[in-house]
Amino acid sequence: MQLMDNYQRRFQYLRLSITEQCNFQCQYCLPQGYQSNKDHKFLSLSEINNIVATFTELGVHKIRLTGGEPTLRRDFIDILSMISSYPSIKELAITTNGSRLLKNITHWQQAGLTAINISIDSFSPHLFKLITGQDKLKEIIQCVEKSLEVGIKKVKINTVLMKNMNDNLSDYLAWIKHRPVDLRFIELMETGESDEVFNRYHLAGNLIETQLLAQGWQLQPKVALSGPAKVYSHSDYQGKIGLIMPYSKDFCKSCNRLRVSSLGKLHYCLFGDEAVDLRDLLVSADQKEQLKARILASLMSKPEKHFLHDHKVGITPNLSYIGG
Repeated sequence: MQLMDNYQRRFQYLRLSITEQCNFQCQYCLPQGYQSNKDHKFLSLSEINNIVATFTELGVHKIRLTGGEPTLRRDFIDILSMISSYPSIKELAITTNGSRLLKNITHWQQAGLTAINISIDSFSPHLFKLITGQDKLKEIIQCVEKSLEVGIKKVKINTVLMKNMNDNLSDYLAWIKHRPVDLRFIELMETGESDEVFNRYHLAGNLIETQLLAQGWQLQPKVALSGPAKVYSHSDYQGKIGLIMPYSKDFCKSCNRLRVSSLGKLHYCLFGDEAVDLRDLLVSADQKEQLKARILASLMSKPEKHFLHDHKVGITPNLSYIGG
């Protein structure tokens, strides 16, 4: 059995959110900070184990832990250790704001972490604080250096593009010239709570792409288990530039990832209109075959594409809800 939809897209990559909590106040996600919902009980370690056991048997080889801020979980290192114990997992990644990284990255790597995406929305301290609500740019940059130092195999930087805020390409090129990191520009995406921010700051990623091509950057072929980024390299730079452009033509054609929220709901698209509740089948490992059957049957309802161009953003209120 393998995860394949009606459009012959195969899914080997699971983005697993383990909390909605976050300690930053990013303008495009949680500008007022995280507001606790007492009705939301996040997945337990046992439930996460049952998810991982099932999806690995269905052909998933890459898992990315997301949030919110996933490292806020007190049992975060236990989650890493548990997932990395599955021999079929070829890549165990996290997306983080870096706030807990400096003191913990060595322990995380020892627990099995192989890849890390660190959010840095500007290399200007003033703009970083304006966008994230935190005056921590210097510390977060140290986190990137530390991740490289301890030998994390893949270190990437995520930057959400915001028009007239952080769209000066030269700032980023100077930074990656002598650092072997991928810097990914992510188009600002509209969610249920962010229409005003989207209308004010959205910038098409192809404007950055045009600048890269003019400067001699070359598009790289896709690699197995990679995400949706178009990756460019240049012989004069150690680092690479990735572009994630959900508003571009045929963006959904190469979709290879599924999402499970911190509440145990399976989302086939970040901007889908529905989610499939798995939680009643996460109680016991004995329910694995039922869980597989539900996942496979419901996968047939995955749409061919999103409808972001029509401002149809689905049921996602903000990106911390299911991990972006």
